[in-house]
Amino acid sequence: MPIDYQLPPAAAEQTTAASPASFDQQYEKARALANGGQPALALAAYNALLARSPANADVLLGRGIVYTRMERWAEARADLEAAARAAPDYADVWRALGDLHLWQGQAAQAVAAYSRLSALRPDDAGAWQARARANRAAGRIDEARLDLDRARALGANGGEIDAALAALQPRPALAAPVPVPARAGNPEAALADKYAWAASLAGGWTDAGSGPRWNDQSASVRHYLKGGSIGFETLRAHRFGQTGHAWALDAYAALWTGAYANFRYQRAPAARLFPANAGRVELYQSLGGGWEASLAGDVLGFDSRVNIYGVALAKYVGNWYVQLRHQAIVSAGSHSDGQRLLARYYHAGDADSYLEAAASSGRSDDPLSLSGGRARSGGGAVTWVRYWSDNWGTRLGAGFSRGANGARERGASVGLYRRW
Repeated sequence: MPIDYQLPPAAAEQTTAASPASFDQQYEKARALANGGQPALALAAYNALLARSPANADVLLGRGIVYTRMERWAEARADLEAAARAAPDYADVWRALGDLHLWQGQAAQAVAAYSRLSALRPDDAGAWQARARANRAAGRIDEARLDLDRARALGANGGEIDAALAALQPRPALAAPVPVPARAGNPEAALADKYAWAASLAGGWTDAGSGPRWNDQSASVRHYLKGGSIGFETLRAHRFGQTGHAWALDAYAALWTGAYANFRYQRAPAARLFPANAGRVELYQSLGGGWEASLAGDVLGFDSRVNIYGVALAKYVGNWYVQLRHQAIVSAGSHSDGQRLLARYYHAGDADSYLEAAASSGRSDDPLSLSGGRARSGGGAVTWVRYWSDNWGTRLGAGFSRGANGARERGASVGLYRRW
């Protein structure tokens, strides 16, 4: 009997749908996107996670950090504060809140956040170092020192602690090795680390009392190096119905311990309002105890050469910087001298934002002057420099002067700063 052989039925294909990624897997992917420099994708991933778990502190913290890196401050603060409410004992949230406040220039709020962090992690040297930075920014120098001492006792890097303690005299850390007074007296001499470049635009207007107003503008870009900085400037001025232009190279350089120097060369090809060539050298020396002295010499290449010699003594105490400068101005057949007293207060407790007032007086011994060879003049100015974020700042200024012939001048100036 024949046997009917039949092929077995084809095995049915078995397709198993891939199981959806778990919450933890999605969270790790969001973190990887954030740390991999893809903030937009990271935000989308965190948004999807929050749709599943709206009050998840880990996700709120992650998204808040991404917002912070994108400088979307209001959204970052909302997320981090929500995370703190959801998990008040989550130390990493308070660290992120402290960082956010410090970057925004809100020193008091940063101190409060870092205080909560150090209370939650009393044995974490980094927590005390973070609070020291905030106390320093708030101008609370003694508290910052105590925090640094605590960090050292907990095993913090000794070199870092020594550098931070040195920087409490009184400004934040400088681009080493330029000494601390350089930052207080000469904001362009050294820049807080993490920035390598700075640029500025500025303009001023002067009412001379008769005739059209004078105006001047300048633009500069400066590069900060390990031992100082070098800048390129362009200048324009319009006075007496004429317009003049010049360019300049301006550099600061560290020398021996506690000393640095400023070198400047300026060139005006047309030599209308600016000297055809001008040069400057000034040497600064720290004397200890917050004192600093300087000697300066300028040469201005007008038709009749002008030499300016200066000596200055400065003192910094807490958030104050005060300087008294004397100058002697010598040209063919003429001699004059003058004094200027300058006081600067770093109201934000950092090395960036300050209020400044200056007063000056002078005397001319020009035998050809109509006032009999002895004329006096004087003036004053106020300036406010404010950094509104880590990268952007502004300057507003106003001043007046009284000339030897009784003429009075009033002026105003504005400036914009950018650093990166």
